[in-house]
Amino acid sequence: MSAVLIIGASSAIGQALATHYLQQGLHVIWLSRYSPDLSDPKLLVIQAPDLAETADWTVHRSFFSAVTSRLQQYQVGLIFNCIGWLHQQTEPKLLPEKSLSQSCALLLRRTLQLNLEIPVMYLQGLWPYLSKTSGIRYLQLSAKVGSISDNQLGGWYSYRSAKAALNQWIKTASIELKRSNKTAAVVTLHPGTTDSALSEPFQRNLPAGQLQTPAQTAQHLAQVAEQLQVEHSGLLLNWDGRVLSF
Repeated sequence: MSAVLIIGASSAIGQALATHYLQQGLHVIWLSRYSPDLSDPKLLVIQAPDLAETADWTVHRSFFSAVTSRLQQYQVGLIFNCIGWLHQQTEPKLLPEKSLSQSCALLLRRTLQLNLEIPVMYLQGLWPYLSKTSGIRYLQLSAKVGSISDNQLGGWYSYRSAKAALNQWIKTASIELKRSNKTAAVVTLHPGTTDSALSEPFQRNLPAGQLQTPAQTAQHLAQVAEQLQVEHSGLLLNWDGRVLSF
């Protein structure tokens, strides 16, 4: 592997992953709507369109074709998709539901679009590369709260449902991918609670030691990626490499 693609690289975890792999001496392809705050001769920036603007996925074919060409050029062997969304603090405020009565169509649509639809668009757009590249590893950030069997607390209806659907989508894609590329692995990955804008409103009552810095999270996820094997494809993995239940 000579290069890493990070989708949603401007997120806290995405930036930390970019920094981690640059420090390892690898080329990093930064794919985001936002430019990086860091500079490095091994950093290649690709400006992403706002995929949420249109429901017609076909209009983005040229974008994904250009990205695929870059992946081939740099021989990318590892892809992280860090796109995800939990809340909106500006008006109208959109927060995870504590009860069913707080559910609304706007929150549900927004949550599904950013946690399922757009990650699926990237998976589909990069599929030609995934299906033909030997040893490719694709890690889609998800969340443990998407596990149906692990749901003991309730609440967070929209977010739980979107992540459960994403986990199922990756599981199903892994079965299809195996038919064309037996050396590939595609997984969902719970990054753990990371100190970021996404988790900030929900950090108050966390047990001591549970909150990780973005750099710590990046190091953990890189270790999972390094140890990822073909037989892991389709699984939901924890930040420490443990297999989580769906």
